[in-house]
Amino acid sequence: MFHALVAGGIVFPGLFLLTKNSLKRLPWLRWDEADAVIISARLVSSVQAVMASTAGYIVFSSCKHVIDDQHWLAGAYTQFAVPYFVYDIYAMFLCHWHKYRVKGHEGVGPRSLRTVARAYLRKEFLMVLHHLCMVLVCFPISVLWRQGKGDFFLGCMLMAELSTPFVCLGKVLILYKRQHTLLHKVNGLLMLVTFFCCRILLFPYMYWAYGRHAGLPLLRVPLAIPPSYNLGAGLLLAPQLYWFGLICRGAFRLFRRTHATGAPLHNGHGPGGQALD
Repeated sequence: MFHALVAGGIVFPGLFLLTKNSLKRLPWLRWDEADAVIISARLVSSVQAVMASTAGYIVFSSCKHVIDDQHWLAGAYTQFAVPYFVYDIYAMFLCHWHKYRVKGHEGVGPRSLRTVARAYLRKEFLMVLHHLCMVLVCFPISVLWRQGKGDFFLGCMLMAELSTPFVCLGKVLILYKRQHTLLHKVNGLLMLVTFFCCRILLFPYMYWAYGRHAGLPLLRVPLAIPPSYNLGAGLLLAPQLYWFGLICRGAFRLFRRTHATGAPLHNGHGPGGQALD
């Protein structure tokens, strides 16, 4: 376990620093610090998402018995990914810092670190809470409490990351005022589909898979498993429903106004709306 944790602690911050410095030095880009930080953070998140969803698919497709079958990637990638969630809290703070201090939102002047940190926590409270939950709750449960059982379900959970690259690209397109482009619309559609399938439908699918294993209809599964399982699933599903609601609201606003005016939008909203700012 120690080696996987160390590897993750090197790979994700290292990739961020390498990408940031490269973007600043490439002669045909010459981006400033703020642009390099924001793009690098999105890139690292996308790389982690591709790795996680790939590992999840391998585990998911390899475990035929949903309870007892095991795959070494289930535990190994879980340990490898823990440092990412710690790093990403800091990376999100850096993005927030640069958007306020360099990009200059309305009414924002020089701020103390404490003031910026409070604003960051207000804006990203749910995401920070999600990351802390992954490290402090989900990781111990996955490594210690499962005792090698349920790799199939862990693989399913890892596949939830499949929507992240589309979310990250949407953020970048909104940042650079590209909401009117075909790429943004196609990316928004893919984001809606992957988010709904991999983060919303994922939960009833896992209940169905257990029901098939236990010989139970879907509606009887919640009554047949310990209440703590239902509580855990509900706590994980709740923020996904909230974020999906923001995505749908932003997508509806974008396509309605674009259809009505025929003009590009530059108001910072798009598929994801506030969830992507």
